Amino acid sequence: MLSIRELEVFRRVMELGTITAAAEALRVSQPAVSRTLQQAERRLGFPLFLRRKKRLLATPEAQSLFPETVSAFAAFDVVQKHAADLQAGRAGGLNIAAISAFANALLPAAVAKFRQSRPDVVIMLQSMSALQVATHVANHQADLGFVIDSLAASGVSVSDLWATDFGCVMPQTHPLASKLHVVPADLEHEALICLNRQLPLGIQAVRAFADADVPLKTAIEVSQSTVACALVRAGAGLALLDGLAMMGTPATDLVMRPFYPSIKVMGRLVRPRHLLPSRLAREFIETLNDVIATQDSSFCPADGRKLPINRKKKS
Repeated sequence: MLSIRELEVFRRVMELGTITAAAEALRVSQPAVSRTLQQAERRLGFPLFLRRKKRLLATPEAQSLFPETVSAFAAFDVVQKHAADLQAGRAGGLNIAAISAFANALLPAAVAKFRQSRPDVVIMLQSMSALQVATHVANHQADLGFVIDSLAASGVSVSDLWATDFGCVMPQTHPLASKLHVVPADLEHEALICLNRQLPLGIQAVRAFADADVPLKTAIEVSQSTVACALVRAGAGLALLDGLAMMGTPATDLVMRPFYPSIKVMGRLVRPRHLLPSRLAREFIETLNDVIATQDSSFCPADGRKLPINRKKKS
């Protein structure tokens, strides 16, 4: 079997026609090229060139071998380029699993910004339940996962991304929109749009009303915050959501008023526990944090104060 160096010398001699030209192209001496060719011929068991009056004539075997050699080096060049692109973070793939609230809100903007300087990176973004997110990440079917609130699952590590207030989304013209915050009693006689009670925000709504000793009367139950906002816009009622929902449906016709006392909803990053993140994964997280920072104004209540972004990680 020929070495890469022997194949390279053979290719250069075939392309350039002389040992002198091949030596110059390879930046080695002529004797070094001759020795390498002789070594290659010994390995192969047949001559590659015939010497006729200081000229090299390629044998039929060499002519047969040359096209395959060119193809091999073309493939090698592709590998080298791809490796360089991976090193520079310009190529590769990133598989992201997220609950629908993330997939509909922050992640599209982050993906678009991320690919501006990495057009060859392929991203797969899948929307699924929080449990499925954890399973995909733990089984290495996803590089990164995004969920809301607590998550206990083996094989993954969870860290905090940001915190927003839990509250009520309503039309800007609604009487409650003039308030800085609302309490469950303010909503007792409103038609309420809630997320499924098995989902984190649905659980948060039940807890908030129970703590205030106010019955939670759900008029419409949905599975996605974007649907809840669409229903509010259509005049079907008021939605109990967090600030992430407003990121997903930026508009001037809807506002969110947080509950008082403040109830925080945490957005969390899920990663494989025993696997170092790839360069692309690390850079995507940085991009997402930038997007969160630029969209922080989406959380402004009526007095203009911004809600905090918490990026402190926990093990």
